[in-house]
Amino acid sequence: MKNHKTTPLIKSSLKGKKPPKKGKGIRIAIYQGSGLVGNRKAIKYNLKHLKKWAKMASDYKAQIIVLPELFLSGYNIRLSDRDNVTLTQSQVLKKISPVAKKNKIAIVCPYPEVIETSQEKKYYDSMVLVNKRGKLLKNYRKTHLWGIGEKKNWNFGYVENPEEAYEVKKVNGVNIGLLNCYEAEFPELSRILKLKGVQVLLIPTAADIGTCNDHGVWQKWAYPDISKTAIPGSAYQNGIFVAYANHSLFEFRADDDSLSGVYLGNSTIANPNGEIVVSAENVETLLLADCYLDDAYPTHPFGESSYIEDRRPELYEQLTKMKIKKANGDEFCYPKNPDKYYHDK
Repeated sequence: MKNHKTTPLIKSSLKGKKPPKKGKGIRIAIYQGSGLVGNRKAIKYNLKHLKKWAKMASDYKAQIIVLPELFLSGYNIRLSDRDNVTLTQSQVLKKISPVAKKNKIAIVCPYPEVIETSQEKKYYDSMVLVNKRGKLLKNYRKTHLWGIGEKKNWNFGYVENPEEAYEVKKVNGVNIGLLNCYEAEFPELSRILKLKGVQVLLIPTAADIGTCNDHGVWQKWAYPDISKTAIPGSAYQNGIFVAYANHSLFEFRADDDSLSGVYLGNSTIANPNGEIVVSAENVETLLLADCYLDDAYPTHPFGESSYIEDRRPELYEQLTKMKIKKANGDEFCYPKNPDKYYHDK
């Protein structure tokens, strides 16, 4: 990756110099930019950028900074890269916690996680949420993997302990939830978090225009731009803020400087009324937004309706059945162990 200096773009929707008070809201920063992928050199490079942008976000009095999917290692990891870039939870905290403490800012940092036991290794597309003191609040492992590549590289999160997947944590007195990329497109997940009291949903992603596989072949279509559809829709239906943090521009291989991926650069923050508060173009950008909980107004006349209170859970049994019938009449059974099902397949 050739070194060149660019002027960073700052886009913001702030309501004053001071950020929201505790319990009233939160000032969110999102960083999107180019990075490296493939080995420890990539991690060192990307961590250097995290330190730079965490400081800049802190200078703007942001209370949390959100980074794109697999930010620390780069997203387009080959199977042969995996053991060179994966980190344990304790290893990643040693890198991220000091940055949070130094800049007094909470951080959502996605990374490739490895867990090794005497019997096996498991690999996850993970992220840590640490508070401004560097304390771990949540280590979240992706539960819904996208495509063949992700299913080859990673294990499914929370197969044996699903009750631990969707937890709500507090930052600045605000209830925070986490999802990862493809999971933004499953309305069940954001609704589960809403029912657990989430007020702000943070979603790192790696939505791309194209990535290059192990054989030098580029995929033939771009990932859909859900920043203008599913993201504001989820915010509206659940009455929450949703922040979607993507990579932008280019990702290069750290070993040979070859182009590995091109990304949409469509980071965005939507408010509970389904309106885009601030959004990025496909350039290196720091997005900033004040998310005040009281900003939401009733979605229907006279405020007489509530998507949450008007639900009929007794009608929703079909959503959790393990066998379904498709439109063509074929039956599909959801696997109880998706790791085994997709790896064997």
